[in-house]
Amino acid sequence: MPEARETAVYTHGHHESVLRSHTWRTAANSAAYLLGSVKPHMRILDIGCGPGTITADLAELVPDGHVTGLDHAPAILEQARATAEERGLTNVDFTAGDVHALDYPDDTFCVVHAHQVLQHVGDPVRALREMRRVTKPGGFVAVRDADYPAMTWYPAVAGLDDWLDLYLRVARANGGEPDAGRRLRSWALAAGFTDVTATSGTWTFATAEERAWWSGLWADRTLASAYAERATEGGHATDGQLREISAAWREWGRREDGWFAVLHGEILCRK
Repeated sequence: MPEARETAVYTHGHHESVLRSHTWRTAANSAAYLLGSVKPHMRILDIGCGPGTITADLAELVPDGHVTGLDHAPAILEQARATAEERGLTNVDFTAGDVHALDYPDDTFCVVHAHQVLQHVGDPVRALREMRRVTKPGGFVAVRDADYPAMTWYPAVAGLDDWLDLYLRVARANGGEPDAGRRLRSWALAAGFTDVTATSGTWTFATAEERAWWSGLWADRTLASAYAERATEGGHATDGQLREISAAWREWGRREDGWFAVLHGEILCRK
């Protein structure tokens, strides 16, 4: 098989404000649609594992099986290994790799899982074909991705519309697809799946603590992350515009009536 390389650039990078979000993720809040299909003996591949919190949760669910966490960025894997070690898990390992060209034989895993990955890759259909290839017959490919244009919030703080418009432009300039959530079923069919269960799920941020956390990480990410660098270096925004968007996030976070919902598309594909 010819070697493939990712053509998209990961928009967010691994700034602390990004990892603040990634380490909050659990199997319960980010992979609930999959959990009813997980059995104790399964071998699972978790693609785009990041700091490994979802990976570790999956490992706890398969005490008689094994989980491999894979990420395109080798540097983050030390944090993932530390997460597993802190939880005393021995049935998990981590490795670097490219979802477009997985270094595993056909029919290796019972489940191949990817959370918030396909929105950032250069060829999501090819990625799904690879995920399908390494899944055992009767096994599952499980994918969940956000849909940025479908995100909604209240109240209409000036500046958050600018944030969304800017994010869409930066992500697409990097080769990604920020409305991936709505496209997952279509991509799965194009990749050759015929048994596809498509669902959706949300994250909602409404309490004072949730608003402070969500607004704070985006306010920080807008000023000091790979996303911020790509926004300015790509000519999508000035430093002043980024400061205004960051301030808008802070303002929304202080609103007692604030509410924000993140829609995700989900697919569970049986091979």
